[in-house]
Amino acid sequence: MATTATSPLFSLSSLSASLPSPTRLPASLSLRALAPRARLSVSSSFASSIGGFGTWASMSSAGRWRRRGLEVVCEATKTGRRPDSVAKRERQNDKHRIRNHARKAEMRTRMKKVLRALEKLRKKPDAQPEEIIEIEKLIAEAYKAIDKTVKVGALHRNTGNHRKSRLARRKKAIEILRGWYVPNAEPAAAAT
Repeated sequence: MATTATSPLFSLSSLSASLPSPTRLPASLSLRALAPRARLSVSSSFASSIGGFGTWASMSSAGRWRRRGLEVVCEATKTGRRPDSVAKRERQNDKHRIRNHARKAEMRTRMKKVLRALEKLRKKPDAQPEEIIEIEKLIAEAYKAIDKTVKVGALHRNTGNHRKSRLARRKKAIEILRGWYVPNAEPAAAAT
């Protein structure tokens, strides 16, 4: 016997006869034939009124009960409004975006302060080695801001490491330029 996709395998009357007598079928109940199984679409209120599904096998992860080729799917009725979880997620996204923007702005500000101080020290004709201590404090604050931004996930850790490395390289370049730091020549001699 050939069955088309529109003809039901079961009728509503045969289904209501198999249910306990006090249970009435809701208007949202629909039966559809899908090859090779039939799918019964039921509202969640109807599923709870059946009460436990006594002989039904097991409930799969998708919220479906299966018994001898029959699949019962509990579908939520469409109300036209978004679920509360979507609205909450949007509120959280807005809050996180504002916080992350503030963290990134603070990080960029601290980096700019360090870079300006290093540039000022580079151009200063009579710079003293003690002046680098103030810049090292600014670098520590910038590192702290970068690490906080990375910790909360607003910045990738590789990007954070890249920015910290940039600050350290600039500081080292000025120390070498001024003669306050001399790179060790022994590792280069030992390598040859």
